[in-house]
Amino acid sequence: MEKVPMTPQGHQGLMDELRNLKEVERQKIIADLAEARAHGDLKENAEYHAARERQSFNEGRIQELESVLTRIEVIDYTKFSGDNIRFGATVELYDEQTEQNATYMIVGHYEADINKNRLSLQAPLSRALIGKNPGDVVKVTTPGGQKSYEILTVSY
Repeated sequence: MEKVPMTPQGHQGLMDELRNLKEVERQKIIADLAEARAHGDLKENAEYHAARERQSFNEGRIQELESVLTRIEVIDYTKFSGDNIRFGATVELYDEQTEQNATYMIVGHYEADINKNRLSLQAPLSRALIGKNPGDVVKVTTPGGQKSYEILTVSY
């Protein structure tokens, strides 16, 4: 099995989500199912069918998280130093086309969120940045065409 790199914060987030799904959501769904059953005929009971769908989704997500958590390799990036970009690096870039700066953190697949400027290690931009240093220019092929970025700073 291939190990999945993850930051300590990302690992804790998945653990918290799993705990919530098992301890809180399961109980809510069980209560909703019991209430819907009390209403009678289950064939035409929309509340019952909605609760069953939520139960199915919840149990599927629990299985997914349990599977992922068995493959996690927690990497404490705070112990890294230097200018070389690797997992856990926070990188400030200058987009040469738009002439704007952007800052991204390179994280594992399951904690990536572009809205929070967290790039997956597998993302094309992350792959282009790995091993580079401030001052280097990287070119990345995107769906919108070739983009060019200058690396301004790297921190951990």
